[in-house]
Amino acid sequence: MAEFINVSREDVLYQLKINCQMSQLLDAVATRKVITDAIQKAGIKVDNQELQKTADNLRLANKLVKAEDTWAWLKKNHLTLEEFEQLAEINLLSAKLAHHLFADKIEPFFYEHQLDYFAAATYEVVLEDEDVAWEIFYALSEGEISFQDIARQHIKNPEICRSGGYRGIKLRSNFKAEIAPAVFAANPPQLLKPITTTKGVHLILVEEIVRPKLDDNLRLKIMADLFSNWLKEKMSEIEIIPHMESDSYIPTVQELLKLG
Repeated sequence: MAEFINVSREDVLYQLKINCQMSQLLDAVATRKVITDAIQKAGIKVDNQELQKTADNLRLANKLVKAEDTWAWLKKNHLTLEEFEQLAEINLLSAKLAHHLFADKIEPFFYEHQLDYFAAATYEVVLEDEDVAWEIFYALSEGEISFQDIARQHIKNPEICRSGGYRGIKLRSNFKAEIAPAVFAANPPQLLKPITTTKGVHLILVEEIVRPKLDDNLRLKIMADLFSNWLKEKMSEIEIIPHMESDSYIPTVQELLKLG
């Protein structure tokens, strides 16, 4: 027979404290309050159809295809169906708030920061010895060896090795400061001269420079970035004062698990 252990709200709070997670919890609570207050001030509302669509997307995101999957997930996370609907509602309201605040600021921001959204498709091998890197660079330049051969010889990660050192398409901001200028000044396809960073000596083949296009995906990313920065600024302006002594201020287990 299974044994049962009763866990109180005080137990949960104490565990959060001794795990040094209380500040994360308080930040999450404060963030929710900042968003909720802004939503109320803006007078943002949702209708049932929008809410249903958001709830469906939330289930899909958590791979809750069948009804029994949903109930099992709710039980695991100590959520009621009503709390699940509230979670979907705050997600939808947050998205609407972001649109309300920044929809008309996306295009100006994009054109002002367009260089940050340039991307590059690259192949890369990181070596320890600079002399070896230059020897390989000249061998590659003369066509004596292929980049894929170099990748097989010097890359330990099996997946990256199999792809010949391909590192995917990355935004300019995701490249190291020492590397980005050379990458985005390249005339693809171009092999760059060895670049030394704290990680080693980088041999990089620039396959393509991808010019940014303000499509729906990029619009969503910019809006999310602007909203995140807005939240950080708001959070920096407030002081969180927890009231843990009174039971009336202790969150329920469900609230803690939702926000943690």
